[in-house]
Amino acid sequence: MTAHHTTDTLVIGAGVIGLAVALRLASAGHDVLLLDPAPPGSGASYGNAGTIADYAVLPVGTPDVLKNLPSLLFDRNSPLAIRHAALASLAPWLLRFARQSLPAAAARNTHAIARLVADACPRWEDLASQIGGQALMQRRGCLYAYESARSYAAAGTDMANRRSHGISAELIGPDALAAMEPALPPMAGAAFFPKAVFLSDPGQMVGLLAKAAFAAGAGLVAGRATGLERRIDGILTQARAADGGDIRIHSRRVVIAAGAHSRALAAQAGDTVPLDTERGYHLEWDMALPRLTRPTCPTARGFYLCPMDGRLRVAGTVELGGLTAPPSPHRIARLLAGARAIFPDLGGPDRTWMGFRPSLPDSLPVIGPSRGGSDVIHAFGHGHIGLTLAPITAQIVVDLVAGRAPPVPLAPYSAARF
Repeated sequence: MTAHHTTDTLVIGAGVIGLAVALRLASAGHDVLLLDPAPPGSGASYGNAGTIADYAVLPVGTPDVLKNLPSLLFDRNSPLAIRHAALASLAPWLLRFARQSLPAAAARNTHAIARLVADACPRWEDLASQIGGQALMQRRGCLYAYESARSYAAAGTDMANRRSHGISAELIGPDALAAMEPALPPMAGAAFFPKAVFLSDPGQMVGLLAKAAFAAGAGLVAGRATGLERRIDGILTQARAADGGDIRIHSRRVVIAAGAHSRALAAQAGDTVPLDTERGYHLEWDMALPRLTRPTCPTARGFYLCPMDGRLRVAGTVELGGLTAPPSPHRIARLLAGARAIFPDLGGPDRTWMGFRPSLPDSLPVIGPSRGGSDVIHAFGHGHIGLTLAPITAQIVVDLVAGRAPPVPLAPYSAARF
C-alpha cells in the first residue's frame, strides 16, 4: 500500500537543521512537511556536546593536521582515526581533505566558517526565546584546556588567529583555570571563550524546537527518502516507511537537510558532493552535580567534558567510517580512558552512544540552491557545528524561498564548488 502526501515544501531530515528550517518556513505561512525515519531531534542533534561554538572557526583540515595526518589516521588511539575497512572507499575524500588542509585553502575555509558562526549565539538566544528554551542556555563560556606547557605556549598563535576573525578568546594560567574549574586536575592553562553559550540539554532543546515547528503548522511523515524526481508540476519524493510501505510526497520544493544521509539525494538533484561520515561518540555518567560549570575540552584528547542537566557527558573524537558499521568498542574504550585520565574516580558509564556527522573535506556545509534548480535547496554537511549553525541555516533557506538576499554570500557554501 502506498501513502500519498502533498505539500508546498518538503524538508528531508528532522534533525536540528531541518526542524529550524521547518519552524521558520511554517511561521512564514508555508505548508511544510518533515520527512525522517527517526524521531525528530534524535541522532547527532541529540548526542552532541551542546556547545554553540561561535569560536569554532578552524576547519578540521589545517597545515598542522596535514603534517601529522598519517599518524593521526592510523594510530588507533588518535582523536582523529579511520576504520581501516573503509580506507579504500575514503581515499578520494582523503585526497580532497589533504588539499583543503594546505595553507591557502585552510585560510579560505577559516574565513568562510567565521562568516557563518559570527552571530551564532545571538541567533540562538532569539530562537530559544521563541521556543521556550531560555532555561537551557548556559552563558558561562567554554574552555580549551592544555595539559602540557608546550601545548599551552603553542595556543597563543591559535588564539591570535581566532581573534583576527572576531572571536573573544583569553589565555588563562593554571591558577585562574583552577579557580574557574576546581574539579579539574592541575593543568598548564587554558583558552577561555567567554561569549560561548552551552545547552545544558541539547536533546531537550531540540525537542522544544520540534514542538514549536509542529505548533506553527509543520507536519511529519515517518520514512526514509529514497528518491527525488523533478516533474513539470513539482517534485515527487519517494520514501520507505518502517513497515516497508511506500510513501510518495508531491511538493513544490524540497529542502535536503538529511545530514550524513544527504549525498545520494543531492546527486539526484544534480549535485555530486563528496560527503562522507564521521562517527561521533559520547559516554554519560548520571550525577546531580556534574563536576564542571562549563564545557571543557582537553585539546590533546579530542573530546569535551560537558556538564549537562543531571549528568556528565563526555563527547567527541572523530572516526571516519561510514554509516553501516556498528559502534567501535575500541573508540568507546579510548573515550572512557580519556575521561578517567581527567577524573580517575569515574566508574563505568551509565550509557554510551554513537551518531553520524556529515563531513566534507573543506569543513564547510552545503547551503543553497541545487545545480538543477532552486526547487531543491541544500542545507546539510555542517560537520561538528550543525547545532551552532541551525539558526543561520534556517534564515538562509527562508530568504532563498522568499527571494531575498541571504545574510551571507553563498558562493563558498555552494555545491558547485566541487
